[in-house]
Amino acid sequence: MPTACDLSPPRSTGNPETRSRGPKMIPTQNVDRVSAEDLMSLDADIGSTPMQVGAILMLSTEPGEDPVFLLNALMLRLGAVPRLRQRLVSVPFGCGRPIWADDSGFDPARHLSAIACPAAGREEAVLKIAAELLVTPLSHDRPLWAAKLVTGVSQDRSALVFVFHHVLTDGIGGIAVLEALAAAENGWDDRREAGTPHSAAHLVIDAARTRLNALARLPAALRTAAAGAFELRLTGKTRAARTSLNRPTGPQRTLAVLRCEVETVRTAAHLQGATVNDLILAAVSTALHRLLLARGEVVDEFVISVLFSARRQTTVTHLGNRSGIIPVPVPAVGPVNGQLAAVAATMKTAKQQPPGASAAILGPISRVLAHLGAYRYFIDHQQLVHTFVTNLRGPERALVIAGTPVTGIIPLGAISGNITVAFAVLSYAGTLTITTIADPETCPDLTRLRDELARALQALTVTGPS
Repeated sequence: MPTACDLSPPRSTGNPETRSRGPKMIPTQNVDRVSAEDLMSLDADIGSTPMQVGAILMLSTEPGEDPVFLLNALMLRLGAVPRLRQRLVSVPFGCGRPIWADDSGFDPARHLSAIACPAAGREEAVLKIAAELLVTPLSHDRPLWAAKLVTGVSQDRSALVFVFHHVLTDGIGGIAVLEALAAAENGWDDRREAGTPHSAAHLVIDAARTRLNALARLPAALRTAAAGAFELRLTGKTRAARTSLNRPTGPQRTLAVLRCEVETVRTAAHLQGATVNDLILAAVSTALHRLLLARGEVVDEFVISVLFSARRQTTVTHLGNRSGIIPVPVPAVGPVNGQLAAVAATMKTAKQQPPGASAAILGPISRVLAHLGAYRYFIDHQQLVHTFVTNLRGPERALVIAGTPVTGIIPLGAISGNITVAFAVLSYAGTLTITTIADPETCPDLTRLRDELARALQALTVTGPS
């Protein structure tokens, strides 16, 4: 029977607000501040590696094509995404949250570079380069992103590795950035308008307005917090089972990639009354169960932290983070139909709450822990979840950047604290790509996990409704 997946080898940020019928908001000045969700990304940036995410764009290129041409074309498209030319600026005490400001010294060459793929390296070498870029901290004195063009992946393929700090945007915003770069014309000619810096008085007034507006939204915020508390209680437990999946991680990362046809997974999920995301969660739980059996551990249920976004799409003028997490208990044993039905029922209940509501609870907690200097200890010793799964819906049609077709996109996620392995999922132009990111010291058996995930997906996609 043909398999639904083929394998690749492992290697070592807000939406415009909608109008409300509630209390009248006090208009704010044009100060581009980070959101409460963005602050969570900054708080979490104290682990063994930086909170950086991104994507690998596989490109169809002509043999011998000059990489300088594509890099220059990308530079001329940066005007389509203002955030790529802005840096994060701290403000004086009492002036509110950090702000985004134009980088007067912005130089595209400090962000874009090219490297030749090691001989016969192919995708394995690209994954290694991407893993290294993910763990290399971005400088906070310039815009928080970097891109590296890897030429000669094969005779007609190159790759563009794009990495950004999570505070810049979430995954949905990242998709908007890629689409904007693809749609942009060569319109930026390195000219900059002189920015007008905000005075301290201006920032204090703006911060006061922001706080007053927050008070006006307090009833809605309390309702959201209540929904967030419900989300976080979905596990029905205060602790996840102790496993070797939860150990403090080191400074390195490895990646493995698995690909499936979107339609194959979607059809199988719908036939069983579930969604693509439900099916992926069931497969991840089964794969982790089998991985731990090989380690001599027996765990029949895993708690998976699932990212929920408060928006389905966004634009490059409204990036940042608008999401929350839900800890979902996922059974790992029993008939596959039963496993999938249990996940679908839990997720159906979760979706009755406002998307991303848990951020209303987790945000204040993370900031308090960060101010107390206890956040690093918390994430290194948490026993709430075993792993993370992020699932994004990418463009249904293939992108073309500067005349270069993008034949595939590999999502790049992050792990922090004592989460030793996590999964990033992206659908793009008919292909579902699952990237597993792991700490090689605490999860040296990534190849086995990749293979077990492939087998679990195969079982779920060939099993009909019970």
